[in-house]
Amino acid sequence: MNTNSDTLSITLKLGSHKLPMVISREDEILYREAEKLINERFNYYATRYPKLGAEMYLTMMALDVAVKLKGTERNANPKPLMDRLEALLTDVEQAL
Repeated sequence: MNTNSDTLSITLKLGSHKLPMVISREDEILYREAEKLINERFNYYATRYPKLGAEMYLTMMALDVAVKLKGTERNANPKPLMDRLEALLTDVEQAL
């Protein structure tokens, strides 16, 4: 373990690879959850396509996670909602 109390030395197992890291102690849960997600997706692809190999499973998993992230970003974009609310507010103000 690192002597600095704000950091933590961990080793993540991602597919068949081990990745030692020094991270912020407060971020450990995020890294552990990410490790779990990566391995779940890795195992899904390894089971579904048993002859492709670890590199391809990690590639497919990376694409899977990236697509989900971009979808979440798109859905979290408040601009379309704000535009609709502003139009509704304009209609209400005109009606008053």
